[in-house]
Amino acid sequence: MKPVLIISTYPDKKSISKIAKDLVKNKTVACVNISKISSIYYWNGKIEDTYEYIAIFKTTTKNKKSLKQKIKETHPYNVPEIAEIDVTSINTSYMKWLEESTN
Repeated sequence: MKPVLIISTYPDKKSISKIAKDLVKNKTVACVNISKISSIYYWNGKIEDTYEYIAIFKTTTKNKKSLKQKIKETHPYNVPEIAEIDVTSINTSYMKWLEESTN
């Protein structure tokens, strides 16, 4: 089994906190890091300059498909970012915790 990181951005802390808690409770993810960020992007014909919350979902290959589907189903954006980061190296003790937390 391999570690998987999925990144997405959310419009507010309330929307990401709810899904994060559900995913940890159901053991789909071991952890979700949430941080407020400044985002500048082009949307609907204009440049947006706003705050969002970035979420880093930590899971394993076993759960990545269901995680991506859950993000897609619950995300408040019309076009959510669901980006998978390929983890090529991780320390053994962290990987052990990740596997135990998602089983």
